[in-house]
Amino acid sequence: MNAEVLVVGGGMIGMTLAAALARGGLETQAIDRQPPASVTGAAFDGRSSAIARGSQRVFEALGLWDSFAAAAQPILDIRVSDGKLGGGVSGLFLHYDYREGAAEDDAAPPMGHIVENRALRQGLAQAVPRDGLTVLAPAELTALERGPRGVAAELADGRRISARLAISAEGRGARLRQEAGIKTFGWSYPQVGIVGTISHEAPHHGLAHEHFLPAGPFAVLPMVDDAEGVHRSSIVWTERADIAPAMMALDEENFNAEMQRRFGGSLGKLALYGGRRWAYPLSMQQAERYIDERLALIGDAAHVIHPIAGQGLNLGLRDVAALAECLVDAHRLGLDPGDALALERYQRWRRFDNFSLMAVTDGLNRLYSNDLPPVRLARDLGMAAVDRLPGLKRFFMGHAMGLAGDLPRLIRGEAL
Repeated sequence: MNAEVLVVGGGMIGMTLAAALARGGLETQAIDRQPPASVTGAAFDGRSSAIARGSQRVFEALGLWDSFAAAAQPILDIRVSDGKLGGGVSGLFLHYDYREGAAEDDAAPPMGHIVENRALRQGLAQAVPRDGLTVLAPAELTALERGPRGVAAELADGRRISARLAISAEGRGARLRQEAGIKTFGWSYPQVGIVGTISHEAPHHGLAHEHFLPAGPFAVLPMVDDAEGVHRSSIVWTERADIAPAMMALDEENFNAEMQRRFGGSLGKLALYGGRRWAYPLSMQQAERYIDERLALIGDAAHVIHPIAGQGLNLGLRDVAALAECLVDAHRLGLDPGDALALERYQRWRRFDNFSLMAVTDGLNRLYSNDLPPVRLARDLGMAAVDRLPGLKRFFMGHAMGLAGDLPRLIRGEAL
């Protein structure tokens, strides 16, 4: 089989990039080791993702948004607060209202949306273009040879794919990155992220909570109600790595009690929805470079950040928008999309932005994941000060919405 681009990894980032390249006129092959029925099943991934406004524009420009829009809960407010375990919430907090980000006389869009990863995967599987894109799944890559003229991939079933460029969207343990000798730097946090969907008695009104505790942030993110009208939210509970196994081993009643103890009663009684919970180790990782001969890295293959700001998927989608623009522009000029010039442009565009946000999220996690009284007082006063400075709040909102910096066409809402 022949293609211009081979995307290795059919997750949310890999499939979005494959769709973008196909819509931009590049013949694309995408392979994934997981069977499609597995990755869209209820047990595969219990997480939900924050889709920033800029990322929503990417999906809209590619004709993908409508495939999961019904499952997307608008984020209308964000409240950042400090607290103690079982000790309530500090009276000093930071509150973002989506209407504060609008220009005068303009209608304000939501700051973003919360979507279950399962709904995202299902929507992408249904909506990716059929012209110019072939998806092979399950398909196991056994070998990839890269040379001056292109790449040759061999699959476990004996099929071979020739392309001009290979793109690794394999995730944090990316095999192609390792085979290329691209080193990474970073560290593991002494924390585990416990995630799942919860039900609660009171409606959330589109309010997302980021509640900081000594072990780390406890986020409650609004989701759409289910078909029976049950109010739902997604939790991202950061816990110490030595305590997390005990939390995961609790029966459902005691697990619910521990959630309630950490979050309080603003949403009424909390309970696991569907009885499932997942735990993921937390780390930070950055590739020393994003490109090699006939190879580019995107998403978690290139960078992994702490989930404190909910920006992991959004960083990957900004990679998608930038890389797609670089490759499609080269293709339209009659140039080789796997040429070093197009890849260098992508690397320059994305590395600094990714590294900057990684540093911010790492610093925030270290600042808030402790209970030292002087530090607690300083950060509470800092949040209260920012809350009273509209210009500074709008600046932070622009970055959180993914609308700051040198934006690719897709994030501006324009076609490739």
